[in-house]
Amino acid sequence: MKPEVARRKLARLRAGGKPRVLDLFSGCGGLSLGFLAAGFRIGAAVEFDPDAARSHGLNFHPDDPRHSQARDIIVTHPEDLVSELGLGPVDDAFDVLIGGPPCQAFARVGRPKLREIDAHPRAFEHDPRARLYQEYLRYVEAFQPVAVLIENVPDVLNHGGQNIAEEICEVLESKGYLCGYTLLNASFYGVPQMRERMFLIAYHREAGGQISFPVPTHWMDLPPGYEGSRSVALKFLSKAQGDAHDYIDPPASRRHLPPAVTADKAIGDLTPINARRQMAEGKLKRGARRFDQSMLPDARRRISDYARLMRSWPGFEHPEGGIRDHVIRYLPRDYEIFARLKPGDQYPEAHQLAMTMLAERVEQLRQQGVRIREGSPEWQNLLAAIVPPYDASKFPNKWRKMWRDQPARTLLAHLGKDSYSHIHYDSEQARTISVREAARLQSFPDGFVFCGTMNPAFRQIGNAVPPLMAKALAAEILQTLCGYNEARNDEHTRTTAVL
Repeated sequence: MKPEVARRKLARLRAGGKPRVLDLFSGCGGLSLGFLAAGFRIGAAVEFDPDAARSHGLNFHPDDPRHSQARDIIVTHPEDLVSELGLGPVDDAFDVLIGGPPCQAFARVGRPKLREIDAHPRAFEHDPRARLYQEYLRYVEAFQPVAVLIENVPDVLNHGGQNIAEEICEVLESKGYLCGYTLLNASFYGVPQMRERMFLIAYHREAGGQISFPVPTHWMDLPPGYEGSRSVALKFLSKAQGDAHDYIDPPASRRHLPPAVTADKAIGDLTPINARRQMAEGKLKRGARRFDQSMLPDARRRISDYARLMRSWPGFEHPEGGIRDHVIRYLPRDYEIFARLKPGDQYPEAHQLAMTMLAERVEQLRQQGVRIREGSPEWQNLLAAIVPPYDASKFPNKWRKMWRDQPARTLLAHLGKDSYSHIHYDSEQARTISVREAARLQSFPDGFVFCGTMNPAFRQIGNAVPPLMAKALAAEILQTLCGYNEARNDEHTRTTAVL
């Protein structure tokens, strides 16, 4: 990157200009929303999925349909993007690039190959696995941002024996950037979800300063599964020794901080949906769930500080007519199982309960004078109607009932296929979470709109970076780029800490 370009951009920012952001692999815009809330301007996004692209455009550029178009980063050149959107010269269009290239693009490519790809723009034709990585680097080279943020799963620290984060840093450092990466858990930053992710920050050397990550605002004891994944990643880094020189220890969460936001504080104020009763009344039927009906809030429900923030997020306030995506899946076989599960129960417990329910039904029929022999066609029909078909020994984590008094486990894109990983903690409601509840657990405010039907919306939410997590990172970056004083940073910390 040309130093004079960096100096020009930094001068504009330090004179009071808002940093202009390009969000790559943006999804619906979790990162964008956090950066917007921290004081950045969302200039554009590149997203391949049509529903997610429409969501991003509708939320951040509602009056300009050009921003709602899906774009493939492989065929969308930087020059074409700025021309289509009328953003002026390429190297002056954006100050910050954010996003997370899919980790599959990095698999087993190797550091020499990555350098070759960076040096030879057409090299990806010989190794398509690195294609998206090459495109990301191409955008960095073209737009010459003064800061870069990359997000990915913790496994990128040991992806087939490679430390992908370190390799990214090596390439960016060759372009004049200072880099650092770490692992952060969203529950430490006011998000009601135990989501562990790798974050990498890079600044052009003209920006000065050091790489730092936001100080946690909340505390919790992470369960073994999360501490274990972090330990595995860090163990690999320790074995790598000098091959992980850009890794930074994450800021420690302290016990004196406010406790992590729980699932109940996140979604307890939303109007209850009693799945069994709605099904009996004919209000819940099979078919695509469209967001064509509003649900007014229940005034009797207690509103936590977190729920109040989700209702009043500036620019994304709770709709006056009610939310339109508080909808759930039609799962008639499973509602009774959900009601009997205890918090923390997973699929083995669910399967055992279903077998008990099967035995109860057979006994009930026997008392009515109907005898059903195990293995008979009648018994097989009952089995299919009551018991889920998955092998409990092969799918132990397929189901999980949430805890009321803990943050939710990680939401994944698989929510778009089923929601069994997040069964509502309220046994009276006896269902999986709704789209809006998933959004709340991911820290999307109530006024944020998801395009498409239920399944695409779930997928967009599961793929997103939690906006509150993104806001904490954005505030840290803003202070470095703009030279904001400590008082501004303390104000951000106090605002987040009230959640």
